[in-house]
Amino acid sequence: MEGTQSRFKRICVFCGSSSGKKPTYQSAAVELGQELVERSIDLVYGGGSVGLMGLVSQAVHDGGRHVLGVIPRTLMTVEITGESVGEVKPVSDMHQRKAEMARQADAFIALPGGYGTLEELLEVITWAQLGIHRKPVGLLNVDGYYNSLLSFIDKAVDEGFVSPTARRIIVSAPTAKALVRQLEEYVPEYDEITSQLVWEDVDRRSYVAESEIAT
Repeated sequence: MEGTQSRFKRICVFCGSSSGKKPTYQSAAVELGQELVERSIDLVYGGGSVGLMGLVSQAVHDGGRHVLGVIPRTLMTVEITGESVGEVKPVSDMHQRKAEMARQADAFIALPGGYGTLEELLEVITWAQLGIHRKPVGLLNVDGYYNSLLSFIDKAVDEGFVSPTARRIIVSAPTAKALVRQLEEYVPEYDEITSQLVWEDVDRRSYVAESEIAT
């Protein structure tokens, strides 16, 4: 089975707690969940069953894979997040949520979403740029949703604020199948300065699985 060949055990998915206006966003969330199931990959996400978060988590759960929802206790109300599926791990705040999601995952994928999705996405890109983790980061660019963001980052490269090496951290594709395939093939690059950075063990533990921490 194709899933047994995946390099990833768990993928963290960032996405909106809204469904968005286009049915294609919702379809993409379900298709991503099904793609993870086909490749025998478990899901880490922000908890809850509303919006795209609910669609991707339910698809993975229905397919028999493990779902881990990490959610601050403050947000654990049915009015805000609905009823979570799978395992729920309560945490104290948003920072701890992101750190735990990152530690649990082998790669990251962003579906369409709003401020929270962008904030989570850009943080893991920044940590990859600094060499804190070596995990692939993917954009599921449904119907060109992230075209403006990618154009902005290309502008930042042109203006000297983002290096070409750092630009290549972001893997983008319009479909779940194509994106996961590209993430499987991703090889991280580091510039001369980043490659020499040494992070304290306590810093890296927040974002890197213990088995990946250099001793």
